[in-house]
Amino acid sequence: MDLEPPDGLIRRTCFRRGRALAFSAAGVEDATDPKNSGMHLQLIDWLIVLATLLICFVPALFFGKRAGRNTTEFFVSGRAVPWWLAGLSMVATTFSSDTPNLVTDIVRQRGVAGNWVWWAFVLTGVATVFFYARMWRRSEVMTDLEFYEIRYSGKAASIVRGFRSIYLGLFFNCVILATVCLAACKIANILFGLPRWQTLLLCGLLNVVFAAHSGLWGVLVIDMLQFFIKMTAVIAAAFFAVQHVGGLSVMVERLSAPRLAPDGQTLLHYLNVLPDFSSNWDLVVAVFIMPLAVQWWATWYPGSEPGGGSYIAQRLLASRSERDSLGAVLFFNVAHYVLRPWPWILVGLCSLLVYPELADIQKAFPNLDPHLLGHDIAYPAMLKFLPVGFIGLMVGGLIAANSSTVLTHLNWGASYLVHDFYRRFLNRGAAEQHYVRAGRLTTVGLFVCAGGMVYLLDSAKSAFDLILQIGAGTGLLYLLRWFWWRITAWCEVVAMISSFGISLVLLILKTQCGVAISTHYALLLTIAVTTVCWMVTAFVGPQTDRQTLIEFYRKVRPFGPGWRRIREAAGVSAAEAAATRENIPLALLGWSAGCAVIWSSLFAVGNFLYGRIGLALWLSGVFIACGGVLLYVINQLWAGQSPASNSR
Repeated sequence: MDLEPPDGLIRRTCFRRGRALAFSAAGVEDATDPKNSGMHLQLIDWLIVLATLLICFVPALFFGKRAGRNTTEFFVSGRAVPWWLAGLSMVATTFSSDTPNLVTDIVRQRGVAGNWVWWAFVLTGVATVFFYARMWRRSEVMTDLEFYEIRYSGKAASIVRGFRSIYLGLFFNCVILATVCLAACKIANILFGLPRWQTLLLCGLLNVVFAAHSGLWGVLVIDMLQFFIKMTAVIAAAFFAVQHVGGLSVMVERLSAPRLAPDGQTLLHYLNVLPDFSSNWDLVVAVFIMPLAVQWWATWYPGSEPGGGSYIAQRLLASRSERDSLGAVLFFNVAHYVLRPWPWILVGLCSLLVYPELADIQKAFPNLDPHLLGHDIAYPAMLKFLPVGFIGLMVGGLIAANSSTVLTHLNWGASYLVHDFYRRFLNRGAAEQHYVRAGRLTTVGLFVCAGGMVYLLDSAKSAFDLILQIGAGTGLLYLLRWFWWRITAWCEVVAMISSFGISLVLLILKTQCGVAISTHYALLLTIAVTTVCWMVTAFVGPQTDRQTLIEFYRKVRPFGPGWRRIREAAGVSAAEAAATRENIPLALLGWSAGCAVIWSSLFAVGNFLYGRIGLALWLSGVFIACGGVLLYVINQLWAGQSPASNSR
């Protein structure tokens, strides 16, 4: 049965496996014609690329002296960052060169609904706004790992801090850096034919110099400028991709009917924002049920951690006040999930019409390194249809996307390795300038390690799955440690060992025994075992020193019944605790309203693009109603606080 709609404005030569499209009616050349392969930048394009680099990076040079004063300036910008700059930096950091590739990979293999694997993290992000942002700011630590030694006590707290500084700052961080650099290598190879080592060399020279020179202040400024350049570039890419296939109406018409995915087995409704519950239950579980029911709270992923953490916590700790920390993470979540996804999705959908299979990409780019071929490469493959001028803008935008993430991870990783390991355990009495120099040298080493790891990864999606698997089962612990005094450092030790051990066993079973478990079932198994292990430890393991808990409560002021015993021991009355206006019902209301605002606006934009105006207007009404509730909650939380409250 032919799953394609009747021919309309575009005449199709054939959509079958191994063949390509021709858009004769639109007068567009065959995308797979070797004569048309590659991208050729004109002088104007190179000038635009140069201008982009100058605009982004030159301002950061002026922050080198300030960043070199001490580690507080180098790693947390002197705790003087306004909410809008911190929020823009979060958005820019999570928009790297691998992100459009990842979304394209998801869309091509699982349809638009496949994006629920990361849309579900809206729950995590908005929870950080209303439950955690201000508590992070009150802690006044320099890194989220320093938190361990104000929340826990004894050698276990030091062990966790030291171990995670290496585990996250080196291993995890280098995996993330490697995925970003891998995407850059794929893009540079398909556009310019550059081998991996040349791309890594260029990226390293650009990013390492600025990360080492300017510290977090330079990263923030670069991020702010890059955000606007990147958004302009991806919107332009989406516009010209849609124009290439004949316009939005044609794209929607041709993809409205169910069609086979590139695997030749899965029947997908590519445009739907929800998976098809009537068929392919495994796909529904993988892309929708697991992310919404389990994944968002149970797994650890940089930028979407339960309770905040990594570079999100770094921006919160750098904010000038509690208000700014709340505003920053709220702005980040709105921009991250509403402003950015659809330009990427549109390019991914159009790529299905231009390159229905991987063989079509290989044919269109005969010089492409076969080791880099994957569905994620369809995004840079679509950039060949950009006109002169916009090509330069996109190249500049991709460089900006790569740099914003690499710079953040270099600074964040260096903060762990220098402040939480070297300074804490190896050399505690040196001058501030010594630690700044150590931070600068560490940024170089981190990029070298990440560059080597690039050769071990196949795609951004594979790295995404790896990180989710290794961090599975730890998320609930990171949520509850702020609200339940029984969570101890030993719980964290057990959680990390359990999660990593199970992941290792599953890997051995797959590679050595041929026993493969689906990703989502492996994730569920890891979460279940890990959660049971650390929950048992919370009751039977060594407890945190009572005085440490009291001091933590007085400093951070966590709320909820889980701290009642410690609150009473600290001599704080229930009325005093309630005066902070931080109660669970109000936070839950804000959380629910915030999630509804983001999802309703996200899907309203999509339905407007699809031409489904009635549904789009209904979703817009939900957005307005829930937005009113959200503003009410924020006003209640800010009541009685000055903008500079708790700023240091």
